Amino acid sequence: MSAEVAVRAAVVAALRGDAVLMAGLNGLFDGAPARASAPYGVVGDCIALDWGAKDVEGRELTMTVSLFDAGEAPLRLGGLLGRVDAVMRAVGPVEGWQVIAARLLRSRMGRTAGRDGWQALVDYRVRVVRL
Repeated sequence: MSAEVAVRAAVVAALRGDAVLMAGLNGLFDGAPARASAPYGVVGDCIALDWGAKDVEGRELTMTVSLFDAGEAPLRLGGLLGRVDAVMRAVGPVEGWQVIAARLLRSRMGRTAGRDGWQALVDYRVRVVRL
């Protein structure tokens, strides 16, 4: 299985498996949902680069996790982002791949396009090698 598919599935499962995170969300979706009510989360883009060596097949994945909230202020999103970070850093072996490191690259928070809520986006770098 490709690193993109295997790691993405593991990240979605890990985020959905975090009771504290899910208590603060109405749902967590693999890709943009057709319909969802805030607050909710989305595992978005997953971009892969080669991260191998002579005898090691590896990938460096950049994964985006977005959280949406309809509140007047982004306070709730701050706590939820902390849970996302904890889960991402704890993702372990996935089907056929060993996670070497998962680190925050950047995060941003702002009003949604309709200006009726808030969106937080976090990008993580996940480095994996084939088992």
